[in-house]
Amino acid sequence: MDINLARTFLAVIETGSFVGAAGRIHVTQSTVSSRIKTLEDSIGQTLFERSKAGATLTRPGLQFQKHALALVRVWEHARLEVGLAERHADHLAVGGQFSLWDGFLLTWITWARENIPEIAISASLGFSTGLMERLVEGTLDLAIMYRPVHRPGLLVEHLFDEELVMVTSGDDSGQIPGTDYIVINWGPEFQADHATAFPNFSHPGLFLDLGTLGVNYLLENKATGYFPLRITKPLIDDGKLKLVKRAPRFVYPAFLVYPDDSDREAFQPFLNGIRRIAEKL
Repeated sequence: MDINLARTFLAVIETGSFVGAAGRIHVTQSTVSSRIKTLEDSIGQTLFERSKAGATLTRPGLQFQKHALALVRVWEHARLEVGLAERHADHLAVGGQFSLWDGFLLTWITWARENIPEIAISASLGFSTGLMERLVEGTLDLAIMYRPVHRPGLLVEHLFDEELVMVTSGDDSGQIPGTDYIVINWGPEFQADHATAFPNFSHPGLFLDLGTLGVNYLLENKATGYFPLRITKPLIDDGKLKLVKRAPRFVYPAFLVYPDDSDREAFQPFLNGIRRIAEKL
């Protein structure tokens, strides 16, 4: 399928109209209409309901949306690998959950660039569901996540246990959570456990989708929040943060996930590097 059809389809979704999509991808409205018609004829389904207000997805359109996203990702991944082939022996696409980059995956990438510089690396953030989808579609070669879904063709290997603890730069003797409390987006697993632990807490005054960068907010303001213990322990030891000891802790095993048909000889050094760094945690 022409990848421009999928891109045009996604542009209509993003803008809510054929006119908006035309401006987004820099073509005429008639071109957008023609591409969507070609796509609908190919699939044999109506993908959009047209009206004066714009364009909304039909049920088949909703079903096709995830496939269009996958098609575009696979195409971009192929372009990247082909473009890198001239200067690098191979390319490794890595994904990881937000909390696992600082102090772990970035350390591993530094090691990989120093020890295996002939292999290009691309890295991305995500949550377990999206990372699993990309592993299945082939746009990721390996991923580190908390709660993978076991799928045929993918190997799952436990690396270490991540512990999220409540820390504060203010007074740790107040109500939990207090008025200075911030919520960090550690993913759906944490959100579900947090809601269970604090059923009466809702609508935080501050919600940060910044991962471990949120520690900087605590260091500059009197605030409280959940962060990985491996990141906050040096700050606790230095007296810059305090552990809220009476607060519940959340433990998430971190897993390495990769296809079982990977090129073992080329892949093994990267896996061994990840395992060695995980052991040091």
